[in-house]
Amino acid sequence: MKPVFILNGPNLNLIGQREPEIYGRQTLADIEQGLRQQALAAGLEIDFRQTNHEGELTGWIQEARDAACALILNAAAYTHTSIAILDALRALSLPVVEVHLSNIFKREEFRHRSFVSPAATGLICGFGPQSYQLALAAIIAMVQSSDSSNRGIHG
Repeated sequence: MKPVFILNGPNLNLIGQREPEIYGRQTLADIEQGLRQQALAAGLEIDFRQTNHEGELTGWIQEARDAACALILNAAAYTHTSIAILDALRALSLPVVEVHLSNIFKREEFRHRSFVSPAATGLICGFGPQSYQLALAAIIAMVQSSDSSNRGIHG
């Protein structure tokens, strides 16, 4: 089975250090390690990446079209600014879960608008690092349900 892509946008390499009162003290590497264990327990693999560059993130989303079974995306600040990311997401035909560590709706007004949400299957925000765990749990359920349907097993 193809891996679940977990893609992270700008400045997320600084979590654990940057504004811990908002983003918590866990690092992105800590989050990745927990997600690898969660995926392994479900029989899945993840491809976990972070970039500070919009074009690179857009390219990875395009790569997911053929290389991933699902996508978890924390586009960070690009969530609120990038039509390029929205267009790339609209070209996907796989489950996409938008993730944010903080509750973007309790923050500055400009963060209330997401260009990711219109193309996402779902949105999870405000639970700190657990937002990623919840997103992966949702993806696992969707992938397993799809796999069961493809084998003709109905629940």
